[in-house]
Amino acid sequence: MSEPRKLELVFLWHMHQPDYRDHATGEFRRPWTYLHALKDYTDMAAHLERHPQVRAVVNFVPVLLDQIEDYVRQFDAGEFRDPLLRLLARESLDRIGEDERRLVLATCLPGNHARMVAPYPRYERLHHLYRAVEGQGAAVVDYLSGAFFADLLVWYHLVWTGETERRNRALLAELMSKGEGFSHSDRRRLLEMMAETLRGLVPRYRALAARGQIELSATPDTHPLAPLLLDFASAREAQPDMALPQAHFYPGGRARVDRHIALARDSHARRFGQAPAGMWPAEGALSDALIRQLAAQGCRWAASSQSVLANSQRRDNVAASGQPHHRPWRLAAAPELALFFRDERLSDLIGFEYAKWHGRDAARHFVDQLAAIRDAAPAGETPLVCVMLDGENAWEHYPYNGYYFFEDLYGLLAAQPWLATTTFSDWLVRRGEDAGRLSGLVAGSWVYGTFSTWIGEADKNRAWDLLCAAKQAYDLVMDSGRLDERSRAAAEAQLAVCEGSDWFWWFGGYNPREAVESFDQLFRANLAHLYRLLQLPEPPQLAVPISSGGGMPEGGGAMRRAS
Repeated sequence: MSEPRKLELVFLWHMHQPDYRDHATGEFRRPWTYLHALKDYTDMAAHLERHPQVRAVVNFVPVLLDQIEDYVRQFDAGEFRDPLLRLLARESLDRIGEDERRLVLATCLPGNHARMVAPYPRYERLHHLYRAVEGQGAAVVDYLSGAFFADLLVWYHLVWTGETERRNRALLAELMSKGEGFSHSDRRRLLEMMAETLRGLVPRYRALAARGQIELSATPDTHPLAPLLLDFASAREAQPDMALPQAHFYPGGRARVDRHIALARDSHARRFGQAPAGMWPAEGALSDALIRQLAAQGCRWAASSQSVLANSQRRDNVAASGQPHHRPWRLAAAPELALFFRDERLSDLIGFEYAKWHGRDAARHFVDQLAAIRDAAPAGETPLVCVMLDGENAWEHYPYNGYYFFEDLYGLLAAQPWLATTTFSDWLVRRGEDAGRLSGLVAGSWVYGTFSTWIGEADKNRAWDLLCAAKQAYDLVMDSGRLDERSRAAAEAQLAVCEGSDWFWWFGGYNPREAVESFDQLFRANLAHLYRLLQLPEPPQLAVPISSGGGMPEGGGAMRRAS
C-alpha cells in the first residue's frame, strides 16, 4: 500500500507599521500602531493560542516594536504624545480646540462603514448626527458638544479592539452595552485596559515561540527597501525601462543595509532571547546583493513572492514545470541561505477575497486548494506551500475581525491528516537538502515582482533624490568629526527613520489624497529634523510638497497592504 500523499504549509504573518512619530517633537502623527496592536496583533496571537496544533512564522519589524514600547511608556507615565489618547484621557472635552475637533472628526468616522460602524447602532447614530450638520459651516459644527466628542472617541476605540478581547473582557461588553454618555471614569478604565493589552502583547508571542508553536522572524530595522539602497538600477532587472532618480545611487548603501540587518538582529535578540534564524525583507524585496549580505550576517532563510522566482527562471531560460514556488531554493552565490516563495493566489485569497465569504466556506475552499496542489505534485514529493501576508490590514474587512474565519480555517487545517503546518526553520532542519538551485535572482518584491511601487514615478523619484541629498550631507558631517557621540547616534537613528520603505510606497495616485499629503509632510519633517541634528540649515526644497497633487479622494479605496 502506497504512502498517503502529504503537503506542508507555512503561514508567515508580517507585522509592520511605519514610524508615525515626528521625531522633532515625539508626537505621533497617526494612531495606527496602537490601534492595530489592540485589534489585530492581539487577535492574531489569540487565534494561535486557541489552536495549538497550528504552527506559523510571525515576523515583527523592529520599528513597530519600538513604537509599541513607546506607547507602553506613555501609558505607564500617564502622559500621552498621541493626540487621540490625550483627548481620550482628558477630564472634560467641553472646550477642545478647533484643531482637536477636526482631528476627532477626521479620524473617528471610519470609511469602512459596513464592518466598523453599521454593526453598532449607537456608534452609527453619532455618524448620522455629524452628517446632519456636515457642510453647514464651522459655526454649526461648534454646536456638537463635549459629550458628542467623548462618545465618538470611546466608540472609535471600542471598534478598534480585538474580537477575542471583547469575548474575554467584561469592561468592553459593559461599555458597548452602555452605548452613550461615557464618563471620564469610563474613559480612564478603557485606557487602563488598553495599557494592559499593549504590555502583554510581546510576552504572548514570546510564549508562543517558547513552546515551539511559532517561529519569530524579523525585518531589517526600519523596513528599508534594501535592494534600492544597494543599487537603484536593480529596479531595471524586472522593468528595463524604469525611470530612475537623478541620483545615480544611494550613498553608502551597502553599509546602511548592513547596519539595518545588524540592528534588527540585535533588537530581536534583546526582545525574544535570540537572533532570528531568518528575515522577511521589507516588502519581500530581494536582490542577489541583498541575499549575500543577509547570508553574511548569519541569516539562514529569506522570503519573497513567486513572481520574483518566475522572473528569475524566465531570465535563465529554465522551464518551470509544475509549481516551482512550492519548494525553497538556494542561490549559487549564497548557498547557505534558503529562499522561500509566497503562493500569490492563496495569499491574495485570504488578503482580498475571503472577507466576502462565509468563514466556513472560505476555510473549506482554502483546504480544497491545498488538496489540489498536493494531488498535482509528482509522486513521492511533498509540496511546501507558503502563504505570506500582512498580519493586520485585511481583518477589518472581515466580519468580526476575522474571528470566525480563523476559527474555521485553523480548526479545519488541524483536522487534515495529510496536512502539516510548519515553520521555515523546522523545514530546513528536516528537509534542507531538498531545496532547488538558482544561478541568480531577478530583483523584485512581493508586489508585481517589481519595485514599481517604490520607484519610477516622478514623486517617488523626487523623494529618493531628497533622501540621497540628505545622506550626502550626513556623510560629510559624520566624517568631519564635528558631532559628539550622542549627537552622532541621534543623527544615525533619524537617518534610519528616513530610509523606511513606506515613504515611497505612499506617493502615487492609487492612494487617498489626504494620506499621501500626510506622509509627504511627515517624510519632509523627518528629513528636516535630520538636517537640524546635523547642525545644518534645512534646504528650502523641503518646504515644497513632493506630491504633485494626485491621489484619490479620502475613502477612495487605497491599495490594501495585504499583498
